Amino acid sequence: MYIGIAAHSGEPNPKAVSAARSFIRLLKERCGLKHRIIVGGYWGLMRIVVDEALSQGFTVVILPPVEEEDTDFPDGAIVVKTGLSFRGRSVVLARTSDALVVLGGGSGCMQEAVTAYTEGRPVYVLIGTGYPTDSMRDWPEYLDDRRLAPIKKYDSIDALVNDLCTEEYRRTSLAKRIYG
Repeated sequence: MYIGIAAHSGEPNPKAVSAARSFIRLLKERCGLKHRIIVGGYWGLMRIVVDEALSQGFTVVILPPVEEEDTDFPDGAIVVKTGLSFRGRSVVLARTSDALVVLGGGSGCMQEAVTAYTEGRPVYVLIGTGYPTDSMRDWPEYLDDRRLAPIKKYDSIDALVNDLCTEEYRRTSLAKRIYG
C-alpha cells in the first residue's frame, strides 16, 4: 500500500512532530513494513516523517516540486523529480497514493485531500494539530454526491492508524479472494 502523507511545509510545532513520529511507529507496529510512504518534499513536518520512516525501515518516496529538486535528500529515500510545480506534484502525490493521511498543515494539505477524494483515495485527517487543516473537522465524509472516497477525521493518531490498517487488511483480503 502506498500511503501519501500531507504535512505542514513550515517549521512544525512539537505536537505535530510527536504525532508524525507516533504515526510511523504505530504503522510499523500494527501494519508492518510493507507500505511505501509518499511525501511531497523534505522540509517542515515532511522531513520528520521521512527521517522517522527511514529509521523504522520503511521505503520512502519523495516527490519534490521542481523549485526544490536540488534539495539535499537523505540516502535511502527514493526521489522522483517530477518537474512539476508545488500544486502539480500534489496531484501526483494524491494519484500515487492508495490512501492519504493528513497530519496537519495548510492549503496545500487541503488541496491534496480534495485531489485524493476526486481520485477515489480515502483520506484520513488528524484533527487538533493547531494547523488550518483542523477546519476539516467540519467537512462532510463525502464532498459531493459521487461519494468517491470517505474523508475520515480523528482526534487520535492511535485511532487513525487502527482504521488505516483495518481498511488495508480488508482491501487486501478482498483482492486475495477475487484474484487468488
